[in-house]
Amino acid sequence: MEEKIKKVLEEKVNPVLASHFGGAVLVSFENGVAFVRLTGACSSCPSAQYTIEDVVKSIVTEEIPEVKDVVLDTSVSPELMDMARKILKKQI
Repeated sequence: MEEKIKKVLEEKVNPVLASHFGGAVLVSFENGVAFVRLTGACSSCPSAQYTIEDVVKSIVTEEIPEVKDVVLDTSVSPELMDMARKILKKQI
């Protein structure tokens, strides 16, 4: 199921979000719920929640009826945490 969701994000959602210099990636899929992180300019947009509901969720649930909901993942990526640690340790 995760591969199907990733394919829809890549082929259907990301071209729409690319016009706003952003994208979407699947973080996890549990109990019919896809947890998606927005990337690029979309990740810090004040309208991120609306983007998830109006764009991402509508496309994903239309393409894959087994997905019951799409939720915005607001956790910090491991890459960003690594960079923050390096900055705090003055390694950058």
